[in-house]
Amino acid sequence: METLTHAVQYFLNLGPSVMLPVFIFIIALIFRVRPAKALRSGVTIGIGMIGINLVLTLLSNNIGPAAQAMVQRFGFHLTIIDVGWPGVSSGVWAQPISAAVIPLALVVNVIMLLLNWTKTMNVDIWNYWHFAAAAATGYLVTGNLWFGFAMAIIYEVACLIIADRTAPTMQEYYGLEDVSFPTGSANAMALLGIPIGWLIGKIPGINRVKADPETIQKRFGIFGEPWVMGFVIGAALAALAGYDVGKIAQVGMNMAGVMFLMPRMVKLLMEGLIPISEGAQEFLQSRFKGRKIYIGMDAALSTGSPAALSSGLLLVPITLFLAVVLPGNRVLPFGDLATIPFFVALIVPSRKGNIFTTVLTGTVVMAAALLMATDFGPVLTQMMSGVVNPPGGVTQMSNLDTGGNVLNWGVLKLSQLWNLVFH
Repeated sequence: METLTHAVQYFLNLGPSVMLPVFIFIIALIFRVRPAKALRSGVTIGIGMIGINLVLTLLSNNIGPAAQAMVQRFGFHLTIIDVGWPGVSSGVWAQPISAAVIPLALVVNVIMLLLNWTKTMNVDIWNYWHFAAAAATGYLVTGNLWFGFAMAIIYEVACLIIADRTAPTMQEYYGLEDVSFPTGSANAMALLGIPIGWLIGKIPGINRVKADPETIQKRFGIFGEPWVMGFVIGAALAALAGYDVGKIAQVGMNMAGVMFLMPRMVKLLMEGLIPISEGAQEFLQSRFKGRKIYIGMDAALSTGSPAALSSGLLLVPITLFLAVVLPGNRVLPFGDLATIPFFVALIVPSRKGNIFTTVLTGTVVMAAALLMATDFGPVLTQMMSGVVNPPGGVTQMSNLDTGGNVLNWGVLKLSQLWNLVFH
């Protein structure tokens, strides 16, 4: 098991820009795409991921410090720190059960495809860590290895089902043909956000507000352009952080750059996916008449949409405000604030790109996420013990991506129930 853990960790450390092309190339060959074409697709997708990660780094490097400055400026005092998904994932992969989850998840996905229980072929191996987090949670709480594996399978099956159900609306809105999002965090937020958004969309008055990017651009002209929206939102966040005029302009321009560049990076990645998608459809049609397959990809692809990015950025100060005023919350949002645009990836299409109702929906979802992350604090702190050192002044660690994830929180409650019944 230790050898497997080291091998998995080595491969994961290569990052999605290496992992994804390798898996895409292998899968393309399975679907009988010509080797040269398969290699070109894999490399193109890898280049697309590099571009996306560069833009996401630009986003994170601006939002993270601004959020920290806001926390210091307004004197927020909360005892559980949000260390972000990188910190939690490090703790997850340090657990002895986690390395075996990758081959287990691949087998489960293949079985479900063969039995026609899912349409999604999840090639986003990088995000299998969400399944491993469920396994690690189950194992840490109960001490039962097989229970941990069962939690990983349940989590994966839930993600594949949600990805299938949301794919048609998501594909139509984002223009991502034959793609689905089995990303754990986006799926969990959709599980709460889609019904909440539907209810909010029925409220008289609110249901008449049109605030999708196209309507905003039509009404406000150049001031409705995505890059202008990015500049305004970025500058506003910098102003809340107490930056000087020069720094406000700098953050504003960086966010304008994010809004302008991200759609182009996603388009490049999709260019590489098209041959694989076509090969998969031809392969299935020749063997299973009428079957359709989706390529499961990272929900980060949604950040090519101005509505997703704008909604996510607007939710950053809202989430910080909620953390202070929400009764029962002890989590100080920080590490996962730049990840919020991914959280709304499947909510935005259900709201038809309406930024206003998406932000209202996201506010309710983030309130629930903060309370779940508070409850998850002791277990995630134990999971990260010896791997991530908490900063001074805090007693526990948690995060929004995992601790504030309703699917993972469900795993936590099932694990605690198991202990009550069998111990």
